[in-house]
Amino acid sequence: MDLFVNSDLIIPSKELNWRFSRASGPGGQNTNKTDSRVELVFDLKKSNEIGPLQKDRLMNQLSRRLVNGCLRVVAAEERSQFQNRKLALSRLGDLLREGLKPLPKTRKQTKRTFSSHRRRLKAKKLRSELKQNRKPKDLD
Repeated sequence: MDLFVNSDLIIPSKELNWRFSRASGPGGQNTNKTDSRVELVFDLKKSNEIGPLQKDRLMNQLSRRLVNGCLRVVAAEERSQFQNRKLALSRLGDLLREGLKPLPKTRKQTKRTFSSHRRRLKAKKLRSELKQNRKPKDLD
């Protein structure tokens, strides 16, 4: 099963390493017999499909999830291995798509306008007067 990330990037199945083991959770006695837990490992460093710029971006964006340049996804929610494989593939695709997104533009600081500054000071003064009027008057 090849992994379709976006229109420019398709990861071939030969670059995806699968590991299977017994999963805990639902399944009854069947869990003692079947290896339904799926672990999908994608070696980002050794991938030939991803270009150097994309690889750098993914390494930076996914640095917390990488172990020795490998991205690991585990799925064990479903009872069948096939469903867990589909789930792991979709999670890996989502991670790669998220990592390839361009960074949001940084906000350019601007100087506040004269009128907005004046409005803010006027509002502060009105609030101050309102609070001063709440105080009890001195009875002399």
